[in-house]
Amino acid sequence: MKDIYPSRHAAMAEFSPRLDPVVHSEWNEAAPIGAQQAEQFERDGYLVLEDMFSDEEVAFLQAEAGKLLADPAALEAETVITEPGSREVRSIFAIHAQSRVLARLAADERLAGVARFLLGDEVYIHQSRLNYKPGFQGREFYWHSDFETWHVEDGMPRMRALSMSVLLAENTPHNGPLMLIPGSHRAFLTCVGATPEDHYRTSLKKQEYGVPDEDSLAELAHRHGIVAPTGKPGSVVIFDCNVMHGSNGNITPFPRANAFLVYNAVSNRLAAPFGVERPRPEFVATRGEPRAIAPISGLLLEEAPA
Repeated sequence: MKDIYPSRHAAMAEFSPRLDPVVHSEWNEAAPIGAQQAEQFERDGYLVLEDMFSDEEVAFLQAEAGKLLADPAALEAETVITEPGSREVRSIFAIHAQSRVLARLAADERLAGVARFLLGDEVYIHQSRLNYKPGFQGREFYWHSDFETWHVEDGMPRMRALSMSVLLAENTPHNGPLMLIPGSHRAFLTCVGATPEDHYRTSLKKQEYGVPDEDSLAELAHRHGIVAPTGKPGSVVIFDCNVMHGSNGNITPFPRANAFLVYNAVSNRLAAPFGVERPRPEFVATRGEPRAIAPISGLLLEEAPA
């Protein structure tokens, strides 16, 4: 398969044109989001949907997240990522495969329906995780484009994927909320440096390859600005696979947590990686024949069937 977004090959970073649409469906009255929301996603590369879930549903999700964080030993060991130099949980991967509650969340019509509209296809979960940024000790996630890594290390062919961050705690300006550079999704920024073997073992704690250079980041920030969407639990931040994003550390006593779901178009299933010999493991990137989500309507309070 031809690599139309080569990265980590040249000695200098460069911007190359985006060759894929951002919104893959034409808006109509039956769409799950409004026309202005679709236009904002096209323009800025992100969208915030508030009050997506009832207080009871939010409490249900928070209780499930608490169970997972309280007993990481009960989970697949490789999926539990701790903070650098600490035993604090940073992320738990493959949550949709380890929790029926979160599998039900991933299949919910309110999320999967929006993903299907924006991507113009049936969708499946490329990656899922529970992100936790504890009070005082939560470390930063440095600036990056997810697509650059998913393309180089996983073999995602095209920009036809998006992420949804379901807030499970109050995201304030102070506790390390997600930051995005709106409009940065409209060009592909290449990265410099050959990728070490089994890079995921260190990158899930702290990414050092597939990280943009500071001059290019400064150019993007000066051109587009930086936003940090905040919101109460139950809000959902949706962002394009190629938008530049990151987050600061959390030195407040208020933890930040979110369920993070990556939807990929079935037609965009993974090929061989474009920049490494061996792909990342299944818990980081779903491989093989994708299983399209059948969206489920109704309250979350009933778990998905086994």
